[in-house]
Amino acid sequence: MKQPLIAPSILAADLLNLEQEIETVQKAGADLIHLDIMDGHYVPNLSFGPSIVQAIKHKTTLPLDVHLMIQPATSYIETFARAGASILTIHPDADVHCHRTLTEIRRYGVKAGIALNPGVSPDVLDYLLPEVDLVLVMTVNPGFGGQTFIPSMIEKIKMVSKKIKSAPHSILLEIDGGITPEIMPQLHSLDIDILVAGSSIFGEKKDSYKQTIDNLRGNK
Repeated sequence: MKQPLIAPSILAADLLNLEQEIETVQKAGADLIHLDIMDGHYVPNLSFGPSIVQAIKHKTTLPLDVHLMIQPATSYIETFARAGASILTIHPDADVHCHRTLTEIRRYGVKAGIALNPGVSPDVLDYLLPEVDLVLVMTVNPGFGGQTFIPSMIEKIKMVSKKIKSAPHSILLEIDGGITPEIMPQLHSLDIDILVAGSSIFGEKKDSYKQTIDNLRGNK
């Protein structure tokens, strides 16, 4: 496995001290900041809006990896793009015309991502890859932090990786859900570009953030 980029998910951070948490993970070696946007409709939880994305944008130099778990996402693309998202990831089953939504994301100069829930087939990518910069494989069912990695997703990651390599341009492969240092031996043979981790990083003491990030990246 190549060394992946690490994207701490602030859903698991201490939200009353969010600025300090972001500063700490940035110093600890994080490569991106991951923001889970949940609407209580597409997923059974509520989280952040564009104002939080904008506020974080002013507090970090790291790219903002914004995962839209909202339905529909189309109406909010411009808002989140202008708030400072570097990557906007949507779900194909959350938008009737996701191809159009992906092209809209790119129109704002933002990388376009497509997320696949555990029950969504990789075949959905077949006619979308030309408009995609990133594929996010969800290794838990979205909506809550602290879940356990679903082992059957390893085979799915391999299938997605194969499809990505057939694309005419470079596409990043990201995985999110239950990512801990303990699960990493199962992922070593996979060609993953970005690992999203929440509880495994922010659930530790602040002086352990760097060690956890190093372990996820494969450094000892």
